[in-house]
Amino acid sequence: MVAAVVLAAGAASRFGAPKQRLLLPLVLERVRASGVDEIVVVAGAHALEADVRVVDCDDWERGPGASLRCGVAALATDVEAAVVVLADGPHLAPEAIDRVIAAWRESGAEVLAASYGGDRGHPVLLARAAWSRVPDEGARALEPVLVPCDDLGAPGDVDSADEWKEHPR
Repeated sequence: MVAAVVLAAGAASRFGAPKQRLLLPLVLERVRASGVDEIVVVAGAHALEADVRVVDCDDWERGPGASLRCGVAALATDVEAAVVVLADGPHLAPEAIDRVIAAWRESGAEVLAASYGGDRGHPVLLARAAWSRVPDEGARALEPVLVPCDDLGAPGDVDSADEWKEHPR
């Protein structure tokens, strides 16, 4: 089994409001269109509601790694890998998730990441063996095998309300 862990725990201070409440439904729609077996959303600074399981992370302020550890800890024991998705990437292509999963199944690598124009991006896949190595700064600290997803378009990274107005759905 492969699960998706959607990180939505941040304070969204640059956005000026809980952007997760605006963007999460869009991200979940895209994750649902992929081949993951389960979806877990990690909340922290703001209470969130979703039609999937939401896990509250009391340690969210320690960094994205703490939120990610909360998410993977909530997964069933038969989950072999977690696809990490950011709640502020509303343009994520479901095909990028599937491509990273396929690359993991083919390679057996413990850490993989989609790349766009040669730059590491999301989603990131962590095999179960890598979960215990996630530091507070998050999966970015782990060296991935890059999976080119240039043809799918980057998932976006909405940090401010102005960015959202410029690039809505």
